[in-house]
Amino acid sequence: MKGIKSDNQMEVILNSIADGVFTIDMDKHITTFNKAAEKITGLSCNQAIGQKCFEVFHSNICQGSCALEETMRSGKEVIDLKVNIINRKGAQIPITISTAVLRDTRGRIIGGVETFRDLSALEELKKEITKSYTFEDIISKNHKIQEIFSVLPDIAESESTVLIQGPSGSGKELFARAIHNLSPRKNGPYVIVNCGALPDTLLESELFGYVKGAFTGAGKNKPGRFALAEGGTIFLDEIGDLSSALQVKLLRVLQGKKYEPLGGTKSLQANIRIITATNRDLNALLARGVFREDLYYRINVIKIELPPLAERREDIPYLVDHFIRQFNLKMGKRIAAVSPEVLNLFMEYDFPGNIRELENVVEHAFVLGREPEITVDHLPHDFLKKVGYPDQERLVEEDKFRQAEAEIIRTALAKHGGHRGKAAQELRIHPTTLWRKMRKFGINTDEILLNPRAHP
Repeated sequence: MKGIKSDNQMEVILNSIADGVFTIDMDKHITTFNKAAEKITGLSCNQAIGQKCFEVFHSNICQGSCALEETMRSGKEVIDLKVNIINRKGAQIPITISTAVLRDTRGRIIGGVETFRDLSALEELKKEITKSYTFEDIISKNHKIQEIFSVLPDIAESESTVLIQGPSGSGKELFARAIHNLSPRKNGPYVIVNCGALPDTLLESELFGYVKGAFTGAGKNKPGRFALAEGGTIFLDEIGDLSSALQVKLLRVLQGKKYEPLGGTKSLQANIRIITATNRDLNALLARGVFREDLYYRINVIKIELPPLAERREDIPYLVDHFIRQFNLKMGKRIAAVSPEVLNLFMEYDFPGNIRELENVVEHAFVLGREPEITVDHLPHDFLKKVGYPDQERLVEEDKFRQAEAEIIRTALAKHGGHRGKAAQELRIHPTTLWRKMRKFGINTDEILLNPRAHP
């Protein structure tokens, strides 16, 4: 060890630590560098000492957001922040860092110290585990989803129409896109239509297009979504919301792969793969006569049923990690994880809005979060109400009320020399109730009698 003065015992201690440790002076020059730091970076102590720390580590936070520099400026420690460094061979190494200030005997800041832990083995293990639970952009270890994963390539290879059924926010569009990406049509267009978002007149022209003069304002021909999806895949989301009239027209497309633009007289051939999805119970709609039986059998060649998130809670930690990585890239933040308390709330909640609701909650926390860890304070208030998390303002008010009630009881007991019967009579409560409240608030008559002036 070189740099700042230390005895042999301190040198032995630092070199026995499995984590890398280095210190810098106020000019960011490295002053100590232990054996673990040498092993992780590939640089010897002699090569590191005297160098600027950013010249040794080449971390992704060195320019503009150095944690050690911020600690030296503010005095605030950083704990277990995940970053990447570049070792001597040019390889990227994932590490966690913790920082603190160094002070002299007078308490003045003279530098900083950083410990760092190599996460390479852990990250490789996580990749191997995650690989088993990831398919395209879909993340799941749930056995039902895993079964879908196993047959999805076969479904994609076929030209059969697919019906994806599942609650809102369960990831139906992800599965539709995965089928397209795995299919022979993957290089063709992928077109999405939300059948429940537009009224009939607009939806018909949106699907099939229109010819010039079909209606007032139709000054030129406009291709519909079926034409735009030619040679590729069209995804008809919320198919259960189609009107009876449009169901008939869609049935014709499915039967003969032909359609007519609005106002047109000539049928057009459709070379497309059709995938449909709904969050509604189509069997119930069939029973009510709202959905055509012949159309149902046309779209229900292959059915994929997605469970709600409440039935696949084991996926929640994986999804949370996925969203954290996603929002870190999107927002330029360095949030590492959610707190154990937050994860427990997620695991106990039913998420009626499914994956989309979980994503929205995590995104809200990202907007508010500035620390490496997301805590309960960062979660939306309406979410906390749904999970029954105690409202902090209400807790404070309740605590004030309990303190006031306890003080009233102490005052009454002091006034009557500790006589519970007389105190209860003045408070207009039963003596048993008074006794119960005294136990609840930890009130001891002996203490009141010893110090009656404290309770006039």
